[in-house]
Amino acid sequence: MPAEIISGTDVARTLRAELKAQVARLPEGQVPGLATVLVGDDPASRAYVGMKNRAAVEVGIHSRQIDLPEDVSHDELLGVVEGLNADPGIHGILVQLPLPRHVDETAILEAILPEKDVDGFHPVNVGRLAVGATDVLAPCTPRGIVELLLRAGHDPAGKHVVIVGRSNIVGRPMASLLLRRGKGGDATVTIAHSRTPDLGAVTRLADILIVAVGRPGTVTADMVRPGAVVVDVGVNRVEDASTERGYRLVGDVDFDGVREVAGAITPVPGGVGPMTIATLLSNTVQAAESIRQESGAGTASAADPASGAGTDPA
Repeated sequence: MPAEIISGTDVARTLRAELKAQVARLPEGQVPGLATVLVGDDPASRAYVGMKNRAAVEVGIHSRQIDLPEDVSHDELLGVVEGLNADPGIHGILVQLPLPRHVDETAILEAILPEKDVDGFHPVNVGRLAVGATDVLAPCTPRGIVELLLRAGHDPAGKHVVIVGRSNIVGRPMASLLLRRGKGGDATVTIAHSRTPDLGAVTRLADILIVAVGRPGTVTADMVRPGAVVVDVGVNRVEDASTERGYRLVGDVDFDGVREVAGAITPVPGGVGPMTIATLLSNTVQAAESIRQESGAGTASAADPASGAGTDPA
């Protein structure tokens, strides 16, 4: 029997509706603000930033996009970030990556105040997540995956989760989230990667298999334990002359083959991607709440993608 399809599109729609209702309840003048900074005119980056901004407006978050030329200097970009840090109407800052080679990407990301780092990439947030903090702004894709699993009825607690991929964006923070105590955590976690001998022997141990390597067809049906839950994070373009665009999007998993073995699987597109954007919005609401509490103007708690309420992003 083919696997259950876990629709990130449906879950993200529900999460956005919850956030919209929550933002609508906030007192006047306390609307969360999200600033996106786009350098250059890369079509993919522009399209992605546009989706984020439209989603923010949909839920009632104030969205500000700052467009900068490809040749913007490092100091100029740094000045933009520092201005947003000082802006009380902005609670979340997202600098769209990648940046031009002449810009020190690490320095720019580290210049964002940790409390406004809604991407969850600042070393302070990364470190706090690694030691098990529950009120930290976690990277959007891993946090969204945890939420997707919980809402689809696949709680990782007590499960053996195998993560294929060790990037700072997905693999490493994914492991930190799953290892935390409490809801969305308490899993046994194994990380595999390109240097893992006999990858299939490791992936077949998984109750939940999360694949994030950026290479189509990495995981095939013979590498999946029957009945396992498979989360495909990859988004890859492959040539397809039968389509109008000349290509189609596929994940890192052989979807057709693995679907016949797995118990549940996320599609590409329509799986993890929508959850990443929805979680960015939730991080922004959480950041706004935290900043207001620090300034002595607390309100109702921010929606948590791991539980639907509270500030624990597990």
